[in-house]
Amino acid sequence: MKIIACGSVPTVIAPEKYFTGRVLQTPIIEKEAPARLRATLVSFEPGARTHWHTHPLGQTLYVTEGAGLAQTWGGPIQEIRAGDVISFAPGEKHWHGAAPKSAITHIAMQEALDDVHVDWLEGVTDQQFGGRDT
Repeated sequence: MKIIACGSVPTVIAPEKYFTGRVLQTPIIEKEAPARLRATLVSFEPGARTHWHTHPLGQTLYVTEGAGLAQTWGGPIQEIRAGDVISFAPGEKHWHGAAPKSAITHIAMQEALDDVHVDWLEGVTDQQFGGRDT
Protein backbone atom coordinates (compact mmCIF):
# COMPACT_ATOMS: atom_id res chain seq x y z
CA MET A 1 0.00 0.00 0.00
CA LYS A 2 1.12 3.54 -0.71
CA ILE A 3 -0.57 6.63 0.71
CA ILE A 4 0.06 10.01 -0.87
CA ALA A 5 -0.66 12.52 1.88
CA CYS A 6 -3.05 15.37 1.19
CA GLY A 7 -1.05 18.48 0.33
CA SER A 8 2.13 16.58 -0.50
CA VAL A 9 1.70 16.98 -4.28
CA PRO A 10 1.97 20.58 -5.50
CA THR A 11 -0.69 22.23 -7.64
CA VAL A 12 0.79 23.86 -10.74
CA ILE A 13 -0.40 26.42 -13.26
CA ALA A 14 -1.03 24.61 -16.55
CA PRO A 15 1.30 25.62 -19.40
CA GLU A 16 0.03 28.34 -21.75
CA LYS A 17 1.18 26.34 -24.76
CA TYR A 18 -1.64 23.82 -24.09
CA PHE A 19 -4.34 25.94 -22.40
CA THR A 20 -6.13 29.25 -22.84
CA GLY A 21 -6.80 31.14 -19.60
CA ARG A 22 -5.86 30.21 -16.04
CA VAL A 23 -5.92 26.49 -15.34
CA LEU A 24 -4.62 24.72 -12.23
CA GLN A 25 -3.53 21.07 -12.21
CA THR A 26 -3.06 18.83 -9.19
CA PRO A 27 -1.67 15.38 -10.04
CA ILE A 28 -3.58 12.50 -8.44
CA ILE A 29 -1.64 9.51 -9.77
CA GLU A 30 0.76 8.58 -12.52
CA LYS A 31 1.54 4.89 -12.47
CA GLU A 32 4.89 3.57 -13.65
CA ALA A 33 5.14 0.99 -16.44
CA PRO A 34 3.82 -1.54 -17.03
CA ALA A 35 0.77 0.36 -15.67
CA ARG A 36 -0.38 3.27 -17.85
CA LEU A 37 -2.85 5.32 -15.77
CA ARG A 38 -2.61 9.07 -15.18
CA ALA A 39 -5.25 11.09 -13.31
CA THR A 40 -5.20 14.82 -12.61
CA LEU A 41 -7.57 17.23 -10.87
CA VAL A 42 -7.95 20.18 -13.25
CA SER A 43 -9.59 23.51 -12.34
CA PHE A 44 -10.50 26.05 -15.02
CA GLU A 45 -11.38 29.68 -14.30
CA PRO A 46 -14.29 31.09 -16.34
CA GLY A 47 -13.44 31.09 -20.05
CA ALA A 48 -10.35 28.88 -19.62
CA ARG A 49 -10.02 25.78 -21.79
CA THR A 50 -7.67 23.21 -23.22
CA HIS A 51 -6.30 23.36 -26.72
CA TRP A 52 -7.55 20.78 -29.19
CA HIS A 53 -5.96 17.44 -28.37
CA THR A 54 -6.25 13.66 -28.65
CA HIS A 55 -5.39 10.72 -26.41
CA PRO A 56 -4.04 7.50 -27.92
CA LEU A 57 -6.18 5.35 -25.59
CA GLY A 58 -9.02 7.83 -24.98
CA GLN A 59 -9.87 9.97 -21.98
CA THR A 60 -12.53 10.06 -19.28
CA LEU A 61 -13.49 13.20 -17.36
CA TYR A 62 -15.44 13.25 -14.11
CA VAL A 63 -16.78 16.73 -13.37
CA THR A 64 -16.54 17.44 -9.63
CA GLU A 65 -17.65 21.11 -9.51
CA GLY A 66 -19.16 23.81 -11.68
CA ALA A 67 -20.25 23.92 -15.28
CA GLY A 68 -18.32 23.95 -18.51
CA LEU A 69 -18.15 22.98 -22.14
CA ALA A 70 -16.68 20.18 -24.24
CA GLN A 71 -16.56 19.58 -27.98
CA THR A 72 -15.31 16.96 -30.39
CA TRP A 73 -14.00 17.98 -33.81
CA GLY A 74 -16.94 18.64 -36.12
CA GLY A 75 -19.51 18.16 -33.35
CA PRO A 76 -21.60 20.63 -31.37
CA ILE A 77 -20.40 22.25 -28.15
CA GLN A 78 -21.88 20.30 -25.23
CA GLU A 79 -22.60 21.62 -21.73
CA ILE A 80 -21.06 19.58 -18.91
CA ARG A 81 -21.86 19.87 -15.20
CA ALA A 82 -20.86 18.49 -11.80
CA GLY A 83 -21.56 14.77 -11.66
CA ASP A 84 -21.22 14.22 -15.42
CA VAL A 85 -18.83 11.62 -16.83
CA ILE A 86 -17.49 12.39 -20.31
CA SER A 87 -15.67 9.78 -22.41
CA PHE A 88 -13.57 10.53 -25.49
CA ALA A 89 -12.62 7.66 -27.79
CA PRO A 90 -9.00 6.89 -28.64
CA GLY A 91 -7.70 9.49 -31.11
CA GLU A 92 -10.88 11.62 -30.88
CA LYS A 93 -9.92 15.29 -31.36
CA HIS A 94 -11.56 17.40 -28.65
CA TRP A 95 -11.30 20.23 -26.13
CA HIS A 96 -12.93 20.93 -22.76
CA GLY A 97 -12.98 23.64 -20.14
CA ALA A 98 -15.01 26.25 -18.32
CA ALA A 99 -17.97 28.15 -19.68
CA PRO A 100 -17.47 31.89 -20.29
CA LYS A 101 -18.97 32.86 -16.91
CA SER A 102 -18.59 29.67 -14.86
CA ALA A 103 -15.59 27.82 -13.44
CA ILE A 104 -15.30 24.04 -13.63
CA THR A 105 -13.19 21.34 -11.98
CA HIS A 106 -12.85 17.80 -13.27
CA ILE A 107 -10.71 14.74 -12.83
CA ALA A 108 -9.04 13.83 -16.12
CA MET A 109 -8.11 10.15 -16.51
CA GLN A 110 -6.20 8.62 -19.39
CA GLU A 111 -3.73 5.85 -20.13
CA ALA A 112 -0.45 6.04 -22.02
CA LEU A 113 0.45 4.19 -25.19
CA ASP A 114 4.21 3.97 -25.69
CA ASP A 115 4.60 6.56 -22.87
CA VAL A 116 2.27 9.07 -24.63
CA HIS A 117 -0.82 10.22 -22.69
CA VAL A 118 -1.84 13.16 -24.91
CA ASP A 119 -1.07 14.72 -28.28
CA TRP A 120 -1.55 18.50 -28.12
CA LEU A 121 -2.80 20.35 -31.19
CA GLU A 122 -3.83 23.93 -32.03
CA GLY A 123 -5.59 26.33 -29.68
CA VAL A 124 -9.37 26.68 -29.57
CA THR A 125 -10.08 30.10 -31.06
CA ASP A 126 -12.52 32.54 -29.48
CA GLN A 127 -14.75 32.01 -32.54
CA GLN A 128 -14.73 28.22 -32.01
CA PHE A 129 -15.36 28.72 -28.28
CA GLY A 130 -18.41 30.70 -29.30
CA GLY A 131 -18.81 32.84 -26.19
CA ARG A 132 -21.50 30.55 -24.77
CA ASP A 133 -23.08 31.35 -21.41
CA THR A 134 -23.47 28.59 -18.86
